[in-house]
Amino acid sequence: MIKRSLLSIHNASLRGFSSTASCLLKVGDSLKHTRIFSNEDLVKYAKVTFDDNPVHFDTESARNAGFEDRLVHGMLVSSLFSRILSSNFPGAIHVSQSLHFKLPVYIGEVIVAEMKAFTLRKINNKYLAKFSARCFKNGDLLALDGETVAILPSLAVARAQVHHSE
Repeated sequence: MIKRSLLSIHNASLRGFSSTASCLLKVGDSLKHTRIFSNEDLVKYAKVTFDDNPVHFDTESARNAGFEDRLVHGMLVSSLFSRILSSNFPGAIHVSQSLHFKLPVYIGEVIVAEMKAFTLRKINNKYLAKFSARCFKNGDLLALDGETVAILPSLAVARAQVHHSE
């Protein structure tokens, strides 16, 4: 039963605006996505990136390196920010990203990625948006902290649900 409920949030988006009407991104708004990474995710990521570091695939190697278990690739975790951008702003261009890995992420942990807009600037017919970019594990433990800059084709949120700051 627990496994079924965990699988149901494997790719869930947790956005909480009460209306599904068209909504425009504003400074202070947050977009979230929840994910649980699996061994299969690590295998697929390693196949594409050629990152087959043993700490991702061998428990003993991970423990010898000082970790509890095998690690999810940090850049795979950070890819959740691209997921948030592409699903909410089709045609968005990811310009830059800075990351600080605070805690290891292990297979099976619930990861919530959150992007919060802090600067929006109109440039011609597009918008330059700066977001704080954070990933939390198992509730409120900060695993990844950083910033993301993107060019958005518009401020209209395609999935029409964001957390508005008051």
